[in-house]
Amino acid sequence: MQRHIIYSIIVVCLNSGQRLCDTIESILNQTYENYEVIVKDGGSSDGSVEKLMKVCDDKRIRVYTKEDTGIYDAMNQAIELAQGEYYVFLNTGDSFYDETVLDKITSEIKWRRSNNENADVIYGNLYHKALQSVIYAAPEINDFTCYRNVPCHQTCFYHRSLFAARGYRPEYNVRADYEHFLWCFYEKKANMYYVPVVVASYEGGGYSETKENRKRSARQHREIVIRYMGRRKADKYRLIMLLTLAPLRSAIADSKYLSAVYNRIKTAIYKKAM
Repeated sequence: MQRHIIYSIIVVCLNSGQRLCDTIESILNQTYENYEVIVKDGGSSDGSVEKLMKVCDDKRIRVYTKEDTGIYDAMNQAIELAQGEYYVFLNTGDSFYDETVLDKITSEIKWRRSNNENADVIYGNLYHKALQSVIYAAPEINDFTCYRNVPCHQTCFYHRSLFAARGYRPEYNVRADYEHFLWCFYEKKANMYYVPVVVASYEGGGYSETKENRKRSARQHREIVIRYMGRRKADKYRLIMLLTLAPLRSAIADSKYLSAVYNRIKTAIYKKAM
């Protein structure tokens, strides 16, 4: 009889070098063991996948190599292979924050179910390696949260039903994870629960952080929020962000020297709101 797999941990890669092995090692170090790892390779030629298969002899790891059009197409291909009840996406170079992450998330899911709550999305906090600080997620998802501060996909555990109807939309080549999160919240009415756990360590300097992709990100963000919130509400939140000096706050949050202080203040505000 095939066992019931709780987590499908999806890792997409292309010529990732040692970073691929480092990411997989952080998964294999988890004390909770009921998971599978789907490694979706876009056709690496640097030997990284061959090295992974040599040094990580674990039946829970499945490697799938096929050409793709980008990170979100690769994620969608991996979803087609996933058998777990919950999906979480780690990029190469990212890792679980410590070896107890899956144990803590499993406890939260069990607790929610014991209270007859559908745990559609469980999410937590992110450690930013480059900034050397924790980026705290909002404890409640609402309109304003969706406009400005949804949790990073590395920290979200999605029930597989949220990908049954459709996966990511690759035409949003920088913001497809953001678009899917809003779709889950507004269209699927998903129950989303925050857990005060640092889930993942984020490498930083990724695809979406280049100068050109920051411009694409802003354009795609505008299109997505209008789609799900309407122009009037999107314009209201845009004005609020401008009046509250959002560009300056973003610069502070992205500063290696100021980020930790900024996030401590933000966390204190979140805790008062809970």
